[in-house]
Amino acid sequence: MEQIVVVQKRNTLSGELRTELIRKSVHVLVATVPGLAVLLGTPVTLMLLASGTLLYTYAEARRRQGFSIPIITRITELSSRSRDLDSFVLGPITLGIGAMLALLLYPHPAASIAIYALAFGDGIASVVGKLFGRLEIPLTGGKTLEGSLACMSAVAVSAFLVVPSASTAIAVAATAALLEVLPTYDADNLVLPVGVGLTVTLIL
Repeated sequence: MEQIVVVQKRNTLSGELRTELIRKSVHVLVATVPGLAVLLGTPVTLMLLASGTLLYTYAEARRRQGFSIPIITRITELSSRSRDLDSFVLGPITLGIGAMLALLLYPHPAASIAIYALAFGDGIASVVGKLFGRLEIPLTGGKTLEGSLACMSAVAVSAFLVVPSASTAIAVAATAALLEVLPTYDADNLVLPVGVGLTVTLIL
């Protein structure tokens, strides 16, 4: 009986990890936004982000009505946590809006660092938390110390690559880790880039 329970727990963890990896792969795609802004210009990049967000919103509304939009609906089903599938999945919408807010509110390098924090910080925190998380932080909705440290490390590296200043990278990474650990759920896609971008702007 105990062996069956252990196997079931392993299968559950494996399924959750797969879902989380797919979810965060979508997050990582946002890291292309600063490059697109340089290549195509900020207005065109904002237009692309807005169009993608609206397209997803339409596809998700149709999914809730029982219809399937090729590719988008399937990715949503694969990347959504089981608790979210019966509701409107907001994550991709707040992700797109978060990236747009960074571009609208802040110039480079603040916008770039904010978007990289969104792409890598939150994603790596979640995956590391699922794989290695043991020390749960109280009042955070299940977030772990290991995940927060991973977030801090990822943001510190990405910030340093944009602005080679150790003090700036550490300050930005600490801000990102504090914001990421808040139990804001899908709103972290908004809070994280806005907070990180503001921190970079104030420092620089």
